Amino acid sequence: MPEFQEYIDEIKPIWKSHWLTNMGIKHQEFESKLVDYMEIENVELLTNGHMALELTLQALNLHGEIITTPFTFASTTHAIVRNGCEPIFCDIDPTTFTIDTNKLEELITDRTSAILPVHVYGNICNIEEIDRIAKKYGLKVVYDAAHTFGEKYKGRGIGSYGDASCFSFHATKVFNSIEGGCVCYSNLDFGKELYRLKNFGIKNEEIVDGVGANAKMNEFCAAMGLCNLRHVDDEINKRKIVVDRYREILESIDGIQLNVKQDKVKSNYAYFPVVFDEKVFGASRNEVKLALEKNGISARKYFYPLTNTFDCFHGKYDVAKTPVALKISLRVLTLPLYAGLSLDDVDTICDIILDCKK
Repeated sequence: MPEFQEYIDEIKPIWKSHWLTNMGIKHQEFESKLVDYMEIENVELLTNGHMALELTLQALNLHGEIITTPFTFASTTHAIVRNGCEPIFCDIDPTTFTIDTNKLEELITDRTSAILPVHVYGNICNIEEIDRIAKKYGLKVVYDAAHTFGEKYKGRGIGSYGDASCFSFHATKVFNSIEGGCVCYSNLDFGKELYRLKNFGIKNEEIVDGVGANAKMNEFCAAMGLCNLRHVDDEINKRKIVVDRYREILESIDGIQLNVKQDKVKSNYAYFPVVFDEKVFGASRNEVKLALEKNGISARKYFYPLTNTFDCFHGKYDVAKTPVALKISLRVLTLPLYAGLSLDDVDTICDIILDCKK
């Protein structure tokens, strides 16, 4: 969060204008600043990252099957299902935890309309191979980029890839606008349709020619976004210091797999996942999590469970078809990571983890 007074100063004009929502001055300024910061062509602000995904799929008029990964948050899969499409689950790469492009092509059928890959923990998907496959079969590509705000790949803003890239500005993310999200895109016709869908399908004051939703970001969230955007690079730099300390202590420990360092990726240090091999390390992921909890430290089984095992889809999908994703989901733990986390606390967390080793 920014300094309290900084946010108060940012929202003062709202009291003068009484313009609280509906693409107001703060909304417009936030969009403009994001285009510059993210180095993208166009951006549309929405009320949250899920609506960014759901309405993007609707704006692209997708039907049939959409290939994605179960190693993700519920939003990714639910956005597909709520659009009347069928998620087809591809397994993940055991190193990057992103969609395994070696297994992607075999899942394409005459009903496939798009690929929805997920950049996981700030790890970037195999963009070149996804692009090649999509062009070969005439498929749309929508990236779930919720974990990658502020990142670049090969010098390009990560939001500039695919037909659209969807971001979350939820309070738990590297960058937040309290609640919020955005879609980055290049096709202006798509942008017009997305704008219409987020505003009830309204074309103008007298014409409503589509059935839309209400997914407009309000001025207060936009103001928070403007404040936090000023400080996000500093926040990322502080997170790097925390990550470096974790690596220094844990990277040589047998039975622990740390997150990969990707070439040509400017990282945002969003998460610090650790995968535990119980047979080698001597303790399971669950045992480590419990040891941390006993010391008042919260770590997440993130992502667990896989979305293709959710109760709401009971019996519908075969988790055996994504064995790598299942294996990682049963062993991964994301450790505390935020800019204000002290190195002493990192040391304490690591000591507790290492005390579990047998």
